Amino acid sequence: SVPLQQTLRHLQGAFANFWTRRAKYPTFKSRKKSRKSAEYTTSGFRFRDGRLTLAKMTQPLAIVWSRPLPEGVSPSTVTVSQDSAGRWFVSMLCDDRPTVPAPVNHAVGIDAGITALVTLSTGEKITNPRHERKDRERLARAQRELARKAEGDGANREKARLKVGRVYARIADRRRDFLHKLTTRLVRDNQVVVIEDLTVRNMLRNRRLSRAIADASWTEMRSMLEYKADWYGREVITVDRWFPSSKLCSACGTLQGRMPLNVREWTCDCGTTHDRDVNAARNILAAGLAVSACGDGVRPQRSTPGGQSS
Repeated sequence: SVPLQQTLRHLQGAFANFWTRRAKYPTFKSRKKSRKSAEYTTSGFRFRDGRLTLAKMTQPLAIVWSRPLPEGVSPSTVTVSQDSAGRWFVSMLCDDRPTVPAPVNHAVGIDAGITALVTLSTGEKITNPRHERKDRERLARAQRELARKAEGDGANREKARLKVGRVYARIADRRRDFLHKLTTRLVRDNQVVVIEDLTVRNMLRNRRLSRAIADASWTEMRSMLEYKADWYGREVITVDRWFPSSKLCSACGTLQGRMPLNVREWTCDCGTTHDRDVNAARNILAAGLAVSACGDGVRPQRSTPGGQSS
């Protein structure tokens, strides 16, 4: 009865969001295509000595732990779910806060890209692993097999669907693992992290780059940076999306004219030769530190300092 009650609570929350215009009208989720899940509160499970037993079960679940629970903490909610690849997961909600490390005197600006997933203001470039492109042939083959299975083909179509789900799960798992390691390193090593406010939804309309942009997963990376910064007592500063970070000389402040994407290096009138991405990361860092100092937002720069011509 507990998962049914939780479902009704979720439905009530969905309608509350709809009536307050925070979300669209709730829709039914497909049992075949959507992630299956059941949520249990404290009355629906028993957790003793590291063993979890759900209601109506005589034996505890055989769990392979991804990491141990914090000491002295008991789960308040347990969610059992199955993904599109047929794998089962148990998620435990606990009331715990990580230990806040000591502050550090480092700040970094981050310029997101496709060839280099992120370029740091220190000059370091982290290559984009392109997980989707590496498994593109395997995914296409699995999708062709699924397309050849007619609707209502029963077990054969379900087997083909699971193959597609496993390929997608492999891509998503590797991408998520890479982003977790990258964002944890950035947050631990820097007190201030400055990023651009990218409109990924609009950028995905570019048919030539949409697949590469989706594979880079900039939105998920930003989300990880923000909640990990909250955990570790760090600060994430967002710079306006129209700030001309690539066209602004980080040495003298001169604003260049039009600069297409194929220009990766350029030389300013002051004689400084810039790598496009490193220069952008340095400008993003400088703008973010200005925000931190004065508390004002970063607005797009329309002209160069001192009335110089662009």
